[in-house]
Amino acid sequence: MVGVKKVMKKCLYITLITSIFTSLIFWVNTDFIIAKCLHNKVSPQVVHLFCLALPPIAMSSAISGYFAGVRRIYKNAIGQFIEHVAKVIVTAFIINIYLPKGLEFACFALILGDLISEVISFVYIYIVFMLDKRKYNNSPELAQNRNYTHKLLRISIPIAITSYIRSGLSTFKQLIIPSSLEKSGINCSESLSKYGIINGMALPIIMFPDILVKSFANLLVPEFARYHAKKDYKRTKQITTILLFLIGGASTALTVLLFVFSDTLALTLYKDISVAHYIRILAPLATFIYMDTVVDSVLRGLDAQVGVMIINILDLAISTSFIYFCVPKLGLTGYLISIYMSEILNFVVSTIQLIKIVYFRKEKTST
Repeated sequence: MVGVKKVMKKCLYITLITSIFTSLIFWVNTDFIIAKCLHNKVSPQVVHLFCLALPPIAMSSAISGYFAGVRRIYKNAIGQFIEHVAKVIVTAFIINIYLPKGLEFACFALILGDLISEVISFVYIYIVFMLDKRKYNNSPELAQNRNYTHKLLRISIPIAITSYIRSGLSTFKQLIIPSSLEKSGINCSESLSKYGIINGMALPIIMFPDILVKSFANLLVPEFARYHAKKDYKRTKQITTILLFLIGGASTALTVLLFVFSDTLALTLYKDISVAHYIRILAPLATFIYMDTVVDSVLRGLDAQVGVMIINILDLAISTSFIYFCVPKLGLTGYLISIYMSEILNFVVSTIQLIKIVYFRKEKTST
């Protein structure tokens, strides 16, 4: 591997500049965001904390991509573990101080806990990166060749644009859910309560095993990228088939466990049996969510990352439209339908794309 340090230096510069620029946009428009998006429910300091968190988050993502590319994903896993532990400890400590002061201060405490944990995680992963990159020497040829900058931008700009579109749609989707529920006849407090139970309590339980699945799936990206570079289509097909069977079986087993132990999970974690009802309703989604995580990682390894992002945008556009037009008529049932529609649509379209790429092209065995 040649030119790693020079390429990463350029990546980090681009990431830092774009994240600071984005933070400034949010900072300047804080009043608009608070008034129009958050309905003056939180203070400007909450948005300011979010702005401060963007640069370390962005640079951590760039370094995580480096470790995935050099096949030392375990260092990312350690960083994520440190981040989650720090987030739990710091947030628990801060929220005990701010919660008695009211909801606004509780929101501030949550964002502050996220910011501190992100900074801790970034410091760790940056130090590890600085130590790790010493083993690489820059190539003299690459030092004289600026083509790598063009290659970086050719890959990053389409992904960035699609990511921004996806983030914008996702934000709009989350903002209209409570208001759409309210339009269905549910009062404001109840709509926020149901939304909080589903998104803040039931879905995190369904998504928790996906953390492990994502850690495994990230390991697949460099492996499939290697097969793709070698045009080893036969090996790609074999590994993909095995993966789909394994993750399908494991996902189904986890779905059954979530459904069977929904009462236990709700009482143990939240002391609220009403959450179990929504865990059971959403449990069948687990199979699609976990399998889609693996399918997306394989597609990224096969240089189809832009296609993955386009699928995500399509999914968000359709589900957001459904929420906007149908949830006011169907109420909470419509919102649950939108969650199913979103996850299943994403999985089906991604799987079709994977099948086309892997199973319908000429095979070539690597030598």
